[in-house]
Amino acid sequence: MKNLILLFSLSTILFLSSCEGDQGPQGQPGINILGQVFETTVNFTASNDYSEFVSFPSYVEVYESDVILVYLLEGVTSGGDDIWSQLPQTFFVPQGTLIYNFDHTFFDVQLYLYADFSDLSTLGPEYTNNQTFRIAVVPSEFATANLTMDDLLENLQLESHDIETIE
Repeated sequence: MKNLILLFSLSTILFLSSCEGDQGPQGQPGINILGQVFETTVNFTASNDYSEFVSFPSYVEVYESDVILVYLLEGVTSGGDDIWSQLPQTFFVPQGTLIYNFDHTFFDVQLYLYADFSDLSTLGPEYTNNQTFRIAVVPSEFATANLTMDDLLENLQLESHDIETIE
């Protein structure tokens, strides 16, 4: 009798789990927004004041609210994979401290060297010649909430209170 009840229960479960209802309405199409990346190689020299303007390629659309990230190619692994470091990047050279940094508009990026010593011409070519950078444009929108710092702190206190009461 137990086997008969077990068999009936299993067949009922299988029958009910294989049922399908009507398909629901089609949802709205999703948005697939990816950031765009391009690479550039520059030489930092006295003639360009150890800085270089890089205009965004015409195929890269940049808005004022987008986030720009820049990476320096520091080397290649034994397997041939690139090693990237995000700017600003600091190096301690015999002359002092050297920093690769950047600033940007939504038209271009300025890559530049900054140092705590005045004569950048004393740098070796490994720091100035054929420096490869990866520039990433991350799509973003300006926040429209217009919250003050007091509003943000109040919301943070409310959230932390909710967490404490849940625990």
